[in-house]
Amino acid sequence: MNVANVVVDIPVAQTNRIFDYKIPPHLEASVFPGMRVIVPFGPRKIMGYVLQLTDHSDIEKIKSIDDLMDITPVLTPELLHLGKWLADYTLSFYISTFQAMLPQALKASYEKEIHRLSNELSSDLERIIGERDHIPYQEFIDSGGSYRVLQQAIQAGDLEVIYHVHSKETTKKHTMIHSILDPLQLEEAIANLPQQAKKKKKILQFFQEHKGPIVKKQLLNQLNTTHSTVKQLINDELLTEEKVEVYRNPYQYREIERTKPLPLMNQQKKVMDEICEALDRTLHRVFLLHGVTGSGKTEVYLQAIQHALEKGKEAIVLVPEISLTPQMVTRFKARFGSKVAVMHSALSKGERYDEWRKIHRKEVQVVVGARSAIFAPFENLGLLIIDEEHETSYKQEEHPRYHARDVAIHRATYHNCPVVLGSATPSLESFARAKKGIYHLLSMPERMNEAKMPSVQLVDMRDELHAGNRSMFSRQLKQAIEERIQRKEQVVLFLNRRGYSTFVMCRDCGYVNNCPHCDIALTYHRNNQRLKCHYCNYEEKMPNNCPECDSDTIRYFGTGTQKVEEALQEMIPEANVIRMDVDTTRRKGAHEKLLNQFGNHQADILLGTQMIAKGLDFANVTLVGVLAADSLLNLPDFRASEKTFQLLTQVSGRAGRHQLPGEVIIQTYTPEHYSIKLASAYDYESFFKKEMLMRKTYQYPPYFYLTLITVSHPNQAKVMEITKTISLLLRKHLSESVRILGPTPSPLTKIKDRYRYQCMIKYKNEPNQRKILRKILAYFENDMRKEELFIQIDLQPYQLM
Repeated sequence: MNVANVVVDIPVAQTNRIFDYKIPPHLEASVFPGMRVIVPFGPRKIMGYVLQLTDHSDIEKIKSIDDLMDITPVLTPELLHLGKWLADYTLSFYISTFQAMLPQALKASYEKEIHRLSNELSSDLERIIGERDHIPYQEFIDSGGSYRVLQQAIQAGDLEVIYHVHSKETTKKHTMIHSILDPLQLEEAIANLPQQAKKKKKILQFFQEHKGPIVKKQLLNQLNTTHSTVKQLINDELLTEEKVEVYRNPYQYREIERTKPLPLMNQQKKVMDEICEALDRTLHRVFLLHGVTGSGKTEVYLQAIQHALEKGKEAIVLVPEISLTPQMVTRFKARFGSKVAVMHSALSKGERYDEWRKIHRKEVQVVVGARSAIFAPFENLGLLIIDEEHETSYKQEEHPRYHARDVAIHRATYHNCPVVLGSATPSLESFARAKKGIYHLLSMPERMNEAKMPSVQLVDMRDELHAGNRSMFSRQLKQAIEERIQRKEQVVLFLNRRGYSTFVMCRDCGYVNNCPHCDIALTYHRNNQRLKCHYCNYEEKMPNNCPECDSDTIRYFGTGTQKVEEALQEMIPEANVIRMDVDTTRRKGAHEKLLNQFGNHQADILLGTQMIAKGLDFANVTLVGVLAADSLLNLPDFRASEKTFQLLTQVSGRAGRHQLPGEVIIQTYTPEHYSIKLASAYDYESFFKKEMLMRKTYQYPPYFYLTLITVSHPNQAKVMEITKTISLLLRKHLSESVRILGPTPSPLTKIKDRYRYQCMIKYKNEPNQRKILRKILAYFENDMRKEELFIQIDLQPYQLM
């Protein structure tokens, strides 16, 4: 086996295939599938993944592998197989799918150097390179070097550009100090020290009492001594130091008390029996666990995992990113201790790399994480759990556009094991599959300890306006908040918008401050008096006068979390408010800090965006207020009603989770809308029937499949023309039963100075679709390379904007 099939790190269509490389004699028996290697590609050296080994190649002259980046494979045989399937399934490049499976620290970085091959260079080049043999490429660019001069020198053979491939991975190391001598020899060494060497004596006496090694930093602090004193003892061969690799532990500052399994209610027992039977019989089954908020789904997950571990298997638990609260992590750490690795975006690159290495080295058996944790390199999977399975954050919105649920089911089929999809408000697609018997439906309709679901009150904000109440709080909500504050109970207020207000408008001429790069109004942020675009990060100063008509009647419209916070402090000055949104939780650990403060009752009101809607469990919260229930309903998205129903149900579930009864007040301008009405009654079945009727009428999932094609380019005419051509090609090559909508401008027509148009395919069964879409991509390949043209194909769109 002296030939390796390699996928190279260039995500473009013409390199999206397998290349053959010779394994040089010195690397024979060292190269295995799943390893990263450095290979020559054209004039440069790049990273690639070895897919398989073979003993022949159809190409006569093949280049050799340069070097290995790994000693052991980073991708298992199963993940290699999964990567190929995922690339075909999502129309992505092979390299993109393999990169998605690994932590950021394992992505290669490339450095270029310019090397001198001749003693005589042009004066321009001599000025930059001087006496040196080589310089970093970046230095050449920073010094104002000309590309043309560089190209001429390379063609003349005076210079060459060398590529270096680096891996970003870094391991954390501690310097450990320990004594070389036994206690008797130490006694002798202390006696031989001069009288004035008090610090040295103190250190050696410490090692007489403590046998094992100690971290150098700790030793210096504990004995109040210096580096140089320790160094002298090492030079005298009395002590020795060594560097020892340690894991970064994002949770080390918290001592987590271990918990024991709780007794199960009847409904939990029934569910457990079904899952355990599939585990015992190594059956691949997809369970949809429909349990109301507070019904004890987490305890079922914990005990099912315990059962899998007892059978010598491993488990992956996916939680939506916003639910990966410290509360959730603590529950798993408290039950399984050091058997758990945690992977999510709040960890640093190094921390994530260390968590991944624990899995790779088989030091843990459970992974709790967000979407990408589905690629954990386990080889003996026994159970996959996706909590809040309806969450759209399980769908990746850039290459490769996979849905974690599809990957989980594919992996579970490979390992012959069950998948549990859990939710109080399952997605319509999943519930429809469960109704048809494709998934296995499990139900938990009761709350734990016979707790009642909180009572829900709908407040029509139109009546409030008629009664002369122009504040953002209805009279009922204001009164309910005041009562809770008096009773020393806590309140959660939910609003789906960050910032101070949604936009700024002139009351005289109607001018709205829009982002110059995106087709969207700028959001006003009060604390620094700035207008910001939440799409491209453009910002500008808040104007005092209208830029259009110079009127001073420029005002804020809409309501953001900042504005609500200010209004709360005016209305109830004695209340302490914690605001949680993207702006207040940017810093590492901020999320946890704020939740801990609220949990310790250092605040009366928790005000926030979507991040407070899921997974929070506070015993003292008895009131949940939803300030603008309609904000999601008005989006141009066929799932708007479903998302509204899910969000209202989830937020309501934060109240009355323990002994104290809960109450929910939902403020809305459309109380008659079925998604708001049925969410207030916790009636999922009726909502499912009503919404399914709408989907059938308008031909949307789950009755039809959708494919969304989005084209973007800096030139609007070019985008329109290409999208039109794509629509014509689809109409020509797909079957007659298919409906093609568009071309039409995207709801957000311009983002980051690029115009966006889209067309949509609606179909029931179209086996040739992927093949035709690949041909369309190949047809426009040159334009995509040369002309800044992007064509995005999403075979399961969740974002229609």
